[in-house]
Amino acid sequence: MAEHLLGGVFEQVEVLHPRANRGQDAPLDALLVGATIRDVRRRGKYLWCDLGDSALFVHLGMSGQMLIGEPGTCTSRHLRIRSEVSGKELAFVDQRTFGRWLHTRLIDGIPEPVAHIALDPLEPDFDVVATARRVRQKKSPIKSVLLDQTVVSGIGNIYADEALWQAGVLPTRRASSLRQGDVVSLLDAAADVMRRALDAGGTSFDALYVNVNGASGYFSRSLHAYGQEGEPCHRCGTPIRRVAFQNRSTHYCPVCQVN
Repeated sequence: MAEHLLGGVFEQVEVLHPRANRGQDAPLDALLVGATIRDVRRRGKYLWCDLGDSALFVHLGMSGQMLIGEPGTCTSRHLRIRSEVSGKELAFVDQRTFGRWLHTRLIDGIPEPVAHIALDPLEPDFDVVATARRVRQKKSPIKSVLLDQTVVSGIGNIYADEALWQAGVLPTRRASSLRQGDVVSLLDAAADVMRRALDAGGTSFDALYVNVNGASGYFSRSLHAYGQEGEPCHRCGTPIRRVAFQNRSTHYCPVCQVN
């Protein structure tokens, strides 16, 4: 987004579905038109356009997409917000309508809805040692802690399974029972998994998961645990198991992940 939008000015904003701008008191076009995008930032699963003294906060939800192209390019029936930024179309497509745009104030440079979210492993200021200490204070299963956005952000269900497999940690292991070094290794594994996924364009299973140009990612071809139920573990050959865990599917190797 930064490559295409940095320095651009909002010229037009049209909200096509009210849920895509829920919680906003004033019309979004009145708040955004004329504003300049000074920076594009993200933390965990959230992203925002820094407008100087305020921000356009974006939560993609389960199926949200930010698509950039020439005006009129986006013809999806799930188009929720259409805007123009210095002659380019910035479209928000969201099939399930869980995502939204919100014009919000900044608190120390962070949008108000993101202020309670912990740093993610790919941020420059992320302190892996301090985060590992916070993880070890939790008595919940380690996978639950990895998904707790107030402890460490950005590690979703897919990458949690992959990080746990890479680090050889059982998803149901109580976080407080892990050694400090094991948690540091696990967080390092999560960062490594996410970097490799980004290099591959993300993990796309269908047309809902694409980048701003509409291209799919290919990290699904490199998955070792998630979605691999019954397939041989790439490390030891044991069939990968899938279990229901807190309303999610969790995949792991019952032999390799013993820590």
